Amino acid sequence: MAQGMTIGQLAGAAGVNVETVRYYRRRELLAAPDRPSRGIGRYPPSSLTRLRFIKRSQSLGFSLEDVRALLLLDDGQACASAREIGEHKLADVRQRIQTLQALESALQKLVCECSASKKNVSCPLIEALMGADAPGAP
Repeated sequence: MAQGMTIGQLAGAAGVNVETVRYYRRRELLAAPDRPSRGIGRYPPSSLTRLRFIKRSQSLGFSLEDVRALLLLDDGQACASAREIGEHKLADVRQRIQTLQALESALQKLVCECSASKKNVSCPLIEALMGADAPGAP
């Protein structure tokens, strides 16, 4: 594909659909393809690299705004700024892990209480979720 890729070929190579490519173009994360007069637009190989970068970044939890910031820093001189974005994302992930661990603990306790519950007693899990004893209840 020395001439470049059509939007369909680019999307297929990156494992996304054509509308995703168009969306990233509208968000200015991906440049418009070279389009000869009256010809079909062709994306250079660098577009595939960039599209894969966007998808990998998203899979790690980076927002499109984070991705935009990282792409703007891709000049080899801004590693400290990129690291700062990564550190913020890492802190966010660690906070979510703590929240999920607390949720896991609360659910495990409720499930154990359900197992120990007798048939004529209200289900502790349902009772806790209905009342103020529910994990995360206001």
